[in-house]
Amino acid sequence: MTFTGVALGCGNFGGVGSAPEFFGQGTAEGEAFAIMDRAWAEGIRWFDTADAYGGGRSEEWIGNWRAAREPAGLVLTTKVFHSTTGTPGDTGLAPDRIRRQLETSLERLGVDRVDLYLAHEPDPQTPLADTIATFERLRGQGLIAAWGLGLEEAVRHGRPALLQNSFSLLDRGDETDVLPFCAEHGISYVPFSPLAGGWLTGKYRRGEPFPAGSRMTLRPGPYEQLVDDRVFEGLDRLRAEADARGVDVPTVAFAWVLARVDGAVCGPNRADQLDPVLAARGLRLSDDDTDRIGSFFQCEVGSTQSPRR
Repeated sequence: MTFTGVALGCGNFGGVGSAPEFFGQGTAEGEAFAIMDRAWAEGIRWFDTADAYGGGRSEEWIGNWRAAREPAGLVLTTKVFHSTTGTPGDTGLAPDRIRRQLETSLERLGVDRVDLYLAHEPDPQTPLADTIATFERLRGQGLIAAWGLGLEEAVRHGRPALLQNSFSLLDRGDETDVLPFCAEHGISYVPFSPLAGGWLTGKYRRGEPFPAGSRMTLRPGPYEQLVDDRVFEGLDRLRAEADARGVDVPTVAFAWVLARVDGAVCGPNRADQLDPVLAARGLRLSDDDTDRIGSFFQCEVGSTQSPRR
């Protein structure tokens, strides 16, 4: 199975990613249903979640939506590493824990297998070979169709189907080594945070307070270095580019990512926030366009490490 195109990121369902302090917050179940309905109606067939998103609420609500809608052909990604309860120490990729977590994921999602199972982040306490061997056993047992995690060492032990890192106009650290490696080894590269935690939506403006409820008011740490005149200058140029094309800022930013890699995970908080994602699918950028737009943010501060949600 090849994983490409736009995936609906469900990390805001019932929380803000895997952060225990936000379990029970984020997007409510009714709005999550509206988002999934809109995505499905617009042809998005790939939903991306994790066992710890919202403390398990994301998987549970996807399962509830599946039971109510009975969608044929839905592709599911879920992930393992973080705690679903916020219990200290209940993390990692030990073989027994992976199997236990997958069983609960399958139960919440209401499925017999997931199409793609990802390690949310590396586990220094568990040998990578043990983790990969566990993924391969689960694949052999039909509980997962494919798996994905890190690169060079993983390729020595098995064949990851996908790599999912942060990548955007403001986070391009994978360009030099990772993207060529994925292309060489036939590994799909489908990043999260293509809009850099909201920085590429146009809602953050120089000299103005951050909007209430935005990432910069909830989890500002990973993005604080972006509060810089050079970034705001790049955003001004991106806004002018969008105006010239008759679209909005996030449409151009998302289209830039789609033009560079195999797809992207979008994470709307409301159904109408899918509008720029859908518009980006139809916005074709040439190589010259992507080079020029990329040059808007060629400065040291224009690279951030988004959290693994």
